[in-house]
Amino acid sequence: MLTPRFTEAIDYARQVHVGLRKGTQVPYMAHLLGVASLVLGETGHVHPITVTEGMIIAALLHDAVEDEGGLPRLRDIEAKFGPEVAKMVEGCSDSFEEDPGKKQEWEVRKAAYIECLRKEPRETLLVSVADKVYNARAIAEDYRKIGPEVWTRFKRGRKQQLGYFDRLIEVYEEKCPDWRIVEEFKRAVAELRRISSRESEFA
Repeated sequence: MLTPRFTEAIDYARQVHVGLRKGTQVPYMAHLLGVASLVLGETGHVHPITVTEGMIIAALLHDAVEDEGGLPRLRDIEAKFGPEVAKMVEGCSDSFEEDPGKKQEWEVRKAAYIECLRKEPRETLLVSVADKVYNARAIAEDYRKIGPEVWTRFKRGRKQQLGYFDRLIEVYEEKCPDWRIVEEFKRAVAELRRISSRESEFA
């Protein structure tokens, strides 16, 4: 199901995302390949949709617009990979500012993203939940190593991050309650809440 178009998308993502993951020495490409792997891994599971190469490419490029170029980047993705991929990337983006420094406040962006997500097709939702599964797992893994310091990598702390994940779970359960990957996200968030629970005792 993968063609040279997929290889082109990997190379495109490699050129766009040259940095590291927040507060780590992990290349950003690890995240993108991880999310693409989760989407590809849903092939063969019971879904009302079929996993396509376009969805896997969208997983590779899901952060390109909000982090690396805004609307001009979205137009470039559409020109190179087509409107289907561009639409999914658009649905996974919480900012379209060309300059990342001009993004709206975190709470505003996340609230708007959640509302827009309610209207997105299931193809976009699959890419979105794969992204969040990877993020929740990565935060939990880092929490085990460095503890509460992990929250300093983000714009908001434990309470806000977990609250955001909980609101996302509500959307995913409403829109695609039968998906295995939604259950994976719920488990990942529950584990992150469990291992960081002592923080709330001192908040």
